[in-house]
Amino acid sequence: MSFSCTLINVTSFAEGVIAGGTAGVVVETALYPIDTIKTRLQAVRGGGKINFKGLYSGLAGNLAGVLPASALFVGVYEPTKQKLLQIFPENLSAAAHLTAGAIGGFAASLVRVPTEVVKQRLQTGQYASAPDAVRLIASKEGFKGLYAGYGSFLLRDLPFDAIQFCIYEQLRIGYKAAARRDLNDPENAIIGAFAGAITGAITTPLDVIKTRLMVQGSANQYKGIFDCVQTIVREEGPPALLKGIGPRVMWIGIGGSIFFGVLESTKRMLAQRRPVHDQNSKED
Repeated sequence: MSFSCTLINVTSFAEGVIAGGTAGVVVETALYPIDTIKTRLQAVRGGGKINFKGLYSGLAGNLAGVLPASALFVGVYEPTKQKLLQIFPENLSAAAHLTAGAIGGFAASLVRVPTEVVKQRLQTGQYASAPDAVRLIASKEGFKGLYAGYGSFLLRDLPFDAIQFCIYEQLRIGYKAAARRDLNDPENAIIGAFAGAITGAITTPLDVIKTRLMVQGSANQYKGIFDCVQTIVREEGPPALLKGIGPRVMWIGIGGSIFFGVLESTKRMLAQRRPVHDQNSKED
């Protein structure tokens, strides 16, 4: 029995890695220009104007980080979710999804944060290429420079991952119960878009703080999360904490649609290639 459970968990991890990596790369490539505009809107102080050139700046280097980060997230999320659903009573499935999302997000943050730091420095024109960015950040700021804003990143991403996946999973459960059948790809995509847009709007202030801390470099104009919030509110007013909310909601809404559509499609394809006894012993 324990061997069977271990085998299922390994299979779930492997399939999650493949499905998550595929979905992450597709989304990042499709929506990178919107993310660049969002980052530049958030990084500019006061009433400064943003530059609309080079909207794909840093894409190649970012994909090198997005692939393992997305793969690691889903690879950890799927078996964790299945284990927690066995432990939690059925009426607390939302807690299982929230917890699994946060755990997956924490695991992926080890790759996501350096990737995000390099990406945002490239998007704001501080460096010409990803290798230059990594080398110069490490030489000027030390290794910790690649993890600039790590606390604010976790503050934004752990709630984001937990809430987005919880909304998505709960909506799928309700829809499947009402329809009395499995969902098709367009339905998964619509639910993913809704979950992404709502979560993106809720977490915009956290995203602004994370962006400011990550792009400040060695200037250190903000001493930490609370100082960043106080400075932004004092110098630019509370509405500055919602900078980039339009592109962010659009980007994450569309991204959620693509990500979950590709994710479920890939998971289904991989499940169909499994031996029959594995398919019967593993529920979605």
